[in-house]
Amino acid sequence: MTTLTDIGQLITIEPHNNRPVIAETRTSVRRIAGLYNQGNNAEEIARRLNHLTITQVYAALTYYHANREAIDEDILAEKTAYEELAKQHYQQR
Repeated sequence: MTTLTDIGQLITIEPHNNRPVIAETRTSVRRIAGLYNQGNNAEEIARRLNHLTITQVYAALTYYHANREAIDEDILAEKTAYEELAKQHYQQR
């Protein structure tokens, strides 16, 4: 008998920052989305992050595409915060 995987169990929300991650890993959907947006396909991402299965990568990409606006906003907010901190750091020198 074949065991079916409930794909809803492949992504969980980190309680301390409310961000989606691949279940039982510390790999965020944001990280997968970032690699994807750099032009990597699912197979390339799975090869790069060899602790993940292709199923986990596809689950993260599915979650990303279903919630793209929110995740892209989160990525942009973090990038903006990083750039502001870097700007402040270099102005102090």
